[in-house]
Amino acid sequence: MTQLLEILPKELKFIVEVKKQSSCSIQLTNNTYHNVAFKVKTTSPKKYSVRPNVGIVDPKSTFEFIVTMQAQKVAPDMVCRDKFLIQSTTVPVGTTEKDITPSMFAKDNGKHVEEVKMRVALISPPESPVLSPINGVLKQGPFFEPSVLKDPVENRVEILAPPQTELKLASDIEEVKSKLHVLESKLNEAEATISKLTEEKRRGNQEHKILREQLDVLRSRTSVKRVHTGFPLLFVAMTALISIMVGYLLHL
Repeated sequence: MTQLLEILPKELKFIVEVKKQSSCSIQLTNNTYHNVAFKVKTTSPKKYSVRPNVGIVDPKSTFEFIVTMQAQKVAPDMVCRDKFLIQSTTVPVGTTEKDITPSMFAKDNGKHVEEVKMRVALISPPESPVLSPINGVLKQGPFFEPSVLKDPVENRVEILAPPQTELKLASDIEEVKSKLHVLESKLNEAEATISKLTEEKRRGNQEHKILREQLDVLRSRTSVKRVHTGFPLLFVAMTALISIMVGYLLHL
């Protein structure tokens, strides 16, 4: 299916100067032979204004709207997280801007609604003190406040990192991988050492048990031997005593 609207440029670029507004022109080209209604939404409605934020693009024609970034009191972060969404759908002939309602862009009953997300890029001002809007002089027209994106998860801003940041990030990832490999190797060595020490302890306990059993056997044998060797001595002593008593009685 042919894309309803061709949108140029592909991203919104704003020159950033403290306490000065900056504007960007967006051109919509209708690729079809039908009237196409569009609506512009943003994640930061208080920061931007759109002139107009809804409209009708005639068949095989172009339409231009202006996005203005409000003056900033302090220098913002140059990595901008803001985002725009352009919704479009075909409408009957004779439809005007006043006829455009939010329900026109509801995806129900098989209705075809196109959605194009646009990033915001902030650029530093040129060296020249005289600044002009990026895409020419702003056109005067009715002022409309942009709508707010209702689905923060689906339309969450995507951040584009500069090439230098990507290279540094890739280098940091490789360094972390290398450190993880070293730690994993050391962990494997520690596990092997623990396993070896556990086995040695088990063998030591087993040997200690065997030695105790052998010692108990030796002690038992020594005790029996003492009993056996002591009995003849007692017998001799008793015999001698009896002999002495008999001799004494014979001499009376």
